[in-house]
Amino acid sequence: MGEESLKRRKGEDKGGEDRQSIQSHEPQTMNLQKQVGLISGICMIVGTIIGSGIFVSPKSVLANVEAVGPCLTIWAACGVLATLGALCFAELGTMITKSGGEYPYLMEAFGPIPAFLFSWTSLLVTKPSSFAIICLSFAEYASAPFYPGCDPPQAVIKCLAAAAIVVITIVNSLSVKLGSYLQNFLTAAKMIIVAIIIVSGIVLLAQGKTDNFKDSFKGSKISVSSLSLAFYNGLWAYDGWNQLNYITEELKNPYRNLPLSIIIGIPLVTVCYVLINVSYFTVMTSTELLQSQAVAVTFGDRVLYPASWIVPLFVVFSTLGSANGTCFTAGRLVYVAGREGHVLKILSYISVKHLTPAPAIIFYGAIAIIYIIPGDIDSLINYFSFAVWIFYGLTVLALIVMRFTRKELKRPIRVPIIIPVIVTLVSIVLVLAPIISAPELPYLYCTLFILSGLIVYALFVHFKFSWAQKISKPITMHLQMLLEVVPEEDVTE
Repeated sequence: MGEESLKRRKGEDKGGEDRQSIQSHEPQTMNLQKQVGLISGICMIVGTIIGSGIFVSPKSVLANVEAVGPCLTIWAACGVLATLGALCFAELGTMITKSGGEYPYLMEAFGPIPAFLFSWTSLLVTKPSSFAIICLSFAEYASAPFYPGCDPPQAVIKCLAAAAIVVITIVNSLSVKLGSYLQNFLTAAKMIIVAIIIVSGIVLLAQGKTDNFKDSFKGSKISVSSLSLAFYNGLWAYDGWNQLNYITEELKNPYRNLPLSIIIGIPLVTVCYVLINVSYFTVMTSTELLQSQAVAVTFGDRVLYPASWIVPLFVVFSTLGSANGTCFTAGRLVYVAGREGHVLKILSYISVKHLTPAPAIIFYGAIAIIYIIPGDIDSLINYFSFAVWIFYGLTVLALIVMRFTRKELKRPIRVPIIIPVIVTLVSIVLVLAPIISAPELPYLYCTLFILSGLIVYALFVHFKFSWAQKISKPITMHLQMLLEVVPEEDVTE
């Protein structure tokens, strides 16, 4: 009933061409529009990756290797791994041109159960926890100037983070273009602070501030365990390298723009990250960096004073840009999972007015706000990192499998087989290393939560119990009327 009223309303608002379509009974399908070009694609990658990570992770990376040389090497190696992983995803994204990132690739290679476990984990753990972590980081930086000499109250941080989630969710629900324009602006803003830090570092190096780089490998602590944990922290700052695959259906000319965005975007981020770390070490020794509460702020205080306030301001822009890019892309994952019937069907509906997957984005924002309530960033990062690399590795393994099982698929991009093999092996190490070196209960909880998805799959997807459908049908109808959304395949005029 709600769907029919929406169709009539939409038909009444159309002009002569639509009336001719009604008369001739020609169906018109509502789909997500191809509105994201090459520049927006690069900004989406750069804007999503460069968030709060580069301003807090250098301390964690250095703590695991304890020397400047290995630290800089780790940052470069993380960029190489992210690029290799993204190139694997580029082959997958141009071979299977569906939005939703890993979901459709796992579906094609391994069937519905691994794909469902991925969507289950992503919808309720990795994506909203990442969104929550970024917005909590934003809130800490944004509130810090108002509480000099002490930590901001947790209630203030949580409320500010929740407000950021609400605003970003509304923006991305209203317009694809508005979300893209906001991303482009925030990316430009964050690149300003990145450029300020890099240029300041180069100037200091030119002035001879190279003492901290002498004997840069002396005193380093190198082991499989320490390297793995250093990679873990470095890769947290690079996370988002696969985000463009979540909006493949909205990319203009994806065969060209997807790989180009990756080839330009991720190496650009890698160069920036290495140079930023070099800049940090021009003004801080390893010991001073480890003692700093906020590395970028310490750098600003020593180099930019009295204009050091610029650093926290632009870090706020950086985290907002990362949160916006995460929301823009992750909402598409919820949308695809709903389209496949793995979550409520309403989540795959599209807004009649705005042509956005509004229900999916709103759902994603709501779950992220729930994660903000406990507000424990460290535990959220543990949950996120452990779970996400399980599925990164599984997805790249899917590429290897489909080289043999789906030879008929067209591959506009074909990476050498050694690349997915390397990424798969590194993923296995990254998943197992933290468990072996520093076993903690969150890893067990995360594993049990992922496996619990099997029960949900059996009850609601495989057997499709009638009582579950009776409950979901009225919910879908009322939400459809409230949000003014319709299923993409059923819109005919």
